[in-house]
Amino acid sequence: MPEATVLVVPGLRDAVPEHWQTLLVAQLQAQRRAVCAVPPMGRSDLDCAARVAAIEREAQRIDGPLVIVAHSGGCIMVAHWARTTRRAVHGALLATPPDFDTPMPDGYPTLAALSAAGWLPVPRQCLPFASIVAASRNDPLGRFERVADLASAWGSRLVDLGEVGHLNPASGFGHWPLATDLIDPLVGAESAA
Repeated sequence: MPEATVLVVPGLRDAVPEHWQTLLVAQLQAQRRAVCAVPPMGRSDLDCAARVAAIEREAQRIDGPLVIVAHSGGCIMVAHWARTTRRAVHGALLATPPDFDTPMPDGYPTLAALSAAGWLPVPRQCLPFASIVAASRNDPLGRFERVADLASAWGSRLVDLGEVGHLNPASGFGHWPLATDLIDPLVGAESAA
């Protein structure tokens, strides 16, 4: 069986060269591993359906096994996408999903904007593939207990990252070495889809 392709799904951000997902893509490419990414769409257009369609386009272009690596709002996009796709997935690493059910800090979309763009309600059905939710103890976008509840609803294994903020450059993260340690077991996971 061929090695799984890693599909990187960003959150509500533009392209950020020092983001751990950007660095992960470069690292996997340097290791000659199969990797591709959904293009970042930023916060100017919050249309959840368009983002789900972008995941589907990229996933359907990939032949063979698929592993998803999502961050932040990308985790919520993957949960929406999982409800409609027929694409088999070996597994997913869902890093620091936000709590879109509670108001976000200033500078982030409001609950009304998220609802109008189709993000709410956040899907809480068990994901049809193996998944890991990596959660932070001091994430300004999601309290640990709320993210743990979401992981439980999704049927995901919860990994406590400790205090890593939102696992982004603003929290001091560029390169995130633990990402590959969490991805590698998923590459060998049996597909449940």
